[in-house]
Amino acid sequence: MSNESIQLNTEQSNQPEFHLRYISFSKYEGDWPSMPHSHPFTELFYIIHGQGEFLVDDKTIQVSSNDLIIVNPNVEHTEKTKTNAPMEYIVFGVDGLICTFDNTENFGHYSYSSVQNRLIYLCRLMMQEFLDKKPGFDVICQNILQVLFMYISREQQISLHSTDAFLLSKECAIAKRYMDTHYSRNITLDILSELTHTNKYYLAHSFTNYIGISPIRYLLEKRMQISRDLLLNTDHSIAEIAESTGFSSQSYFSQQFRKENGVTPQKYRKLHKT
Repeated sequence: MSNESIQLNTEQSNQPEFHLRYISFSKYEGDWPSMPHSHPFTELFYIIHGQGEFLVDDKTIQVSSNDLIIVNPNVEHTEKTKTNAPMEYIVFGVDGLICTFDNTENFGHYSYSSVQNRLIYLCRLMMQEFLDKKPGFDVICQNILQVLFMYISREQQISLHSTDAFLLSKECAIAKRYMDTHYSRNITLDILSELTHTNKYYLAHSFTNYIGISPIRYLLEKRMQISRDLLLNTDHSIAEIAESTGFSSQSYFSQQFRKENGVTPQKYRKLHKT
């Protein structure tokens, strides 16, 4: 006989506090409304059967069985099914949570294989508890949700955050999403103000309060992030990168890049590209 003792870390984790808002099951039966909409909370869609597409942030995502879609708060989205393979999915609404993905998007799309049975089991178990509403079901659902997110974040490059630190007003979310998507365009505070139908001084103040930096500063950091990626992962010329990231000229791009990164774009590429 042999014994092995495993010590567990019982210290409090830094996981954000989030709460299950609702669970629903959707199945296409010929009367599926498909209107773009958004929510002030995160939604997770787990496709059980069928095929279709999700329209998120003006992007179209093809989905099928065992796909998971995570949509952050205030991100416009809708879903469409293929009539020859009707979609069935479970959707979870989660308060107090925002996800940072391994790209610049406000949503995540994942296809599962090795862990899909585990995810299906957890999703269905939570769904059944929510429907039965037996004593303690809310505590059970909340804990299953925590386990579900641990599996997801472990399998994918996802960071979980409390919306206390990232909560955006609808106007700020629209401005941020526009800059995330259209950073290559000539974007000014006046344009963002017109887009969000708010006073530009109010928008700048509100955005700074929520994000921690001004809209124009956020745009510059976004452009720098994209330009660094292009320098390391493409053979585009400096002029091409400057144009594709929204800078008015190569010289202005080089000037701003050196100011932000300490070296010129050419030197950065030489130092870091393998």
